[in-house]
Amino acid sequence: MQRRNFLKSTALFGAALAASQANAFSLWKNSAQKRIALVGTGIRGSSLWGRNLVENYGEQVEFVGLCDINPGRVAFVKGAMGVDCPAYTDFDKMMTEAKPEWVIVTTMDSTHDAFIIGAMEHGANVITEKPMTTDAEKCQAILDAQERTGKQVLVTFNYRHSPHNTAIKQLLHDEEVGKVTSVDFHWYLNVYHGASYFRRWHGYVENSGSLWVHKATHHFDLLNWWVNAKPVAVTAFGALEHYGKNGPFRGESCRSCEHKAECPYYWDITEDEYLMNLYVDNEEYDGYIRDSCVFREDINIWDKMSAQILYDNDVVVNYSLTTYSPYEGYRIAFNGHNGRIDSWEDIPYQRGEYSKDEQAALHGAEMEFKTEEVPTEFHEVILHKNFERDFKSIKVPKYRYGHGGGDRRMLDYLFVNPDAADPLGHMAGTTDGAYSVLIGIAARKSIAEGRMVRLDELVKV
Repeated sequence: MQRRNFLKSTALFGAALAASQANAFSLWKNSAQKRIALVGTGIRGSSLWGRNLVENYGEQVEFVGLCDINPGRVAFVKGAMGVDCPAYTDFDKMMTEAKPEWVIVTTMDSTHDAFIIGAMEHGANVITEKPMTTDAEKCQAILDAQERTGKQVLVTFNYRHSPHNTAIKQLLHDEEVGKVTSVDFHWYLNVYHGASYFRRWHGYVENSGSLWVHKATHHFDLLNWWVNAKPVAVTAFGALEHYGKNGPFRGESCRSCEHKAECPYYWDITEDEYLMNLYVDNEEYDGYIRDSCVFREDINIWDKMSAQILYDNDVVVNYSLTTYSPYEGYRIAFNGHNGRIDSWEDIPYQRGEYSKDEQAALHGAEMEFKTEEVPTEFHEVILHKNFERDFKSIKVPKYRYGHGGGDRRMLDYLFVNPDAADPLGHMAGTTDGAYSVLIGIAARKSIAEGRMVRLDELVKV
């Protein structure tokens, strides 16, 4: 401890943490409210983009339509949000009748392209949840449609906005370790959060693009943003070795399973009233089972993933994603000509403690939105220069809720401060969305064909 130079919350990150984009959001300027439609009323749509906007951004947005293929779900969400706009199961009808200025897309990943393109063709701009889409053809179609229509598409990469990730970006932007040459990035999903992807629609490549796309698009966007370069080529390895057909037993759903007492992955959805109302009560309309078995035979995504990514500035990244770790978090290291930056998030042994209860609740806290934030801990970023005996430990306030505080900052940028400066480029559009998904798409192709895949084989960005 005596050799560390602690820098607490300094002005170094002040401008970046308060920033938003100057030009990309000019369409919000000089207007009190925007006419918003939401398509996709599942948990993410109905919470962050539904009730949260009504409760915290009501002066900036007016909901004019809600849409979902499940009539029971969209009716429930309309009541839960407390809005009086029409509810639809026909997207084109909503666009024609409601005439929204902006459409928020939070549907199943594989359908994002249809609603993004459809909204633009109806004359609306788009805010879409990540990933922007799931395969190369759909990605190209979105880029072509945007060029054809001239409309705006914003991709919501909330991880960029957390104070911790912003602090790392600031150090890289300031070239504190000189030119970065390589990065080691390893992400760990715990057995609670990781398993959730395998019991939902995400367990099928045709729905989610696999976790190479649905989950890792977050990580790949952070990498693209941090190293400030375009990915060029990917070599990847992956397997399904833990979930799916590898399980010792299986059932249709946790509710009906005869192995409840012996299965470590048993999850009782009946304890969550909101999820019961949102999903279980509406199974009759579309047959979607929210608490499906993580050991279903037909799961076809990977649960072990590793890749090398080459960038156009010669940075090489070693990346991995684990989906059944005892703890959840990540480790990141940047190697530069003049030194190294190390950091981590939620690695329990770094702080000398481990709590099973905390691990089980971790994702729930991450997803919860709070306007009042009180950091009780700190993230640590280590800056160690070559040939220097001492290193600096930069302590960044830690926010537990809303993706490390990223959700609130992102929404403030979108709806409250659209004309503020954005020196670090927090806000993202279709180019960012494309490059983040293309790394995952290239990884899938690399595994299938056993070779390095260049991104320019896939899409013209």
